[in-house]
Amino acid sequence: MRAAYYYVQRLKSKSLLEKTSSVKSQLYGSLALTGEGHSTPKAILMGLEGELPDRVDPTKITSRVASIRIKKQLMVDGVHKTYFDNDLLQLLKTEELPHHSNGMRFTAYDQLGQVLDTYVYYSIGGGFVRTVDEMASPNAASGRQSPLYPYHTCEELRDLCNKHSMNIAELQMQNEISFGKTAKQVSEALLNIWGVMNQVIESGLHSPEKLLPGHLNVRRRAPEMFARLESMELAERQKIRTVEGAKVHELGGNIKPIGTAMDWLSVYAMAVNEENAAGGRVVTSPTNGAAGVIPAVLRYYIKWGSNQQSSPTDIVNFLITAGVIGLLFKKGASISAAEVGCQGEIGVACSMAAAGLTAVYGGSPAQIENAAEIGMEHHLGLTCDPIGGLVQIPCIERNTMGSIKAVNASHLALIGDGNNVVPLDTIIATMLKTGRDMQTKYKETSLGGLAIHSGVTEC
Repeated sequence: MRAAYYYVQRLKSKSLLEKTSSVKSQLYGSLALTGEGHSTPKAILMGLEGELPDRVDPTKITSRVASIRIKKQLMVDGVHKTYFDNDLLQLLKTEELPHHSNGMRFTAYDQLGQVLDTYVYYSIGGGFVRTVDEMASPNAASGRQSPLYPYHTCEELRDLCNKHSMNIAELQMQNEISFGKTAKQVSEALLNIWGVMNQVIESGLHSPEKLLPGHLNVRRRAPEMFARLESMELAERQKIRTVEGAKVHELGGNIKPIGTAMDWLSVYAMAVNEENAAGGRVVTSPTNGAAGVIPAVLRYYIKWGSNQQSSPTDIVNFLITAGVIGLLFKKGASISAAEVGCQGEIGVACSMAAAGLTAVYGGSPAQIENAAEIGMEHHLGLTCDPIGGLVQIPCIERNTMGSIKAVNASHLALIGDGNNVVPLDTIIATMLKTGRDMQTKYKETSLGGLAIHSGVTEC
């Protein structure tokens, strides 16, 4: 969606929009192989119509796309009428562009069918888009100023924290401020992100829908699980117990939730990724397919780990710390399953969540690094092989497992002193090398693994 939107802005900047009669979109490699299951064609059409993920109404996308196909009319940038038919949106499953397997080419034509402009974009994971020129010259100067405390590796980050007696969240907050923001603005933006994450959890927990879209007929489980846990908790609250001296009392509102912590953690993660599978709005953290891990672990902390006294500062520190770890993986390796398999999605999400949780529990920078390292170490080699290209099996349950591993990684790190044998930088380098060694069929193509050995076939 972002890439298509950016292409429209390119046409406008070159004064070509009014001359455009039609736009062809061609998707290559992994982007084509899992395109239908990932709703990529729908996203492309919405982007061409001027929409972006954070402002489009997800509930109207399906009907809007149907209207475009029926009327054979696309409103580029929401205002310019162009012709559309299915031949103008191609999934080229046997072809791949250089630089990355998630490549796409847009071409604008005039009324005579002559090419006005063509350009290539790459979706590199987590909603990030790069142009062909940026991919060809990755080390070219971006023109962006350097932060107050620049770092490229976790070792550099840890040294800066030690030198300036700051934790990771404090140091990164200073970097954000150095770009002209205030601490209040940064905090408000992060709290807004948490608000969206939390709303996604609520939407997933209370969805009236029974089945997820697609031919697999996967049923939603989060609402049923949540109702059962809520019922158990309510029954416990209402129970009358005999205490010392034959005194009885009704348990008050501060009782801890009934059901294991892992039950609640799992249902939160499942709720988010069932919403993702249904085409709802989620926060890429670091990707859509892994969007359930960080919200689940943070809500777990609020409900279980903070004695229900968590503050906005806790939420901000959790998200900043998690974001820093995600940035290290994005710079040092990849957060694209099409490039390195699911270790780049669920693995990174687990690592980020483990770091964030360790931070709000008061862990040192070394312990935070240790938690992040543990989180990824036990996802190394994880393949991405969704059945039918749908982000459902094994993706939804995989978010619950990533969440559980994140909590365990944090607990293990907090028990220790942070002096881990394998540094996070080594794990990041190992993850990248493992991803490069992994066969393409195991990297978000639905051509291998569970996708072809599950016994489930497409209709």
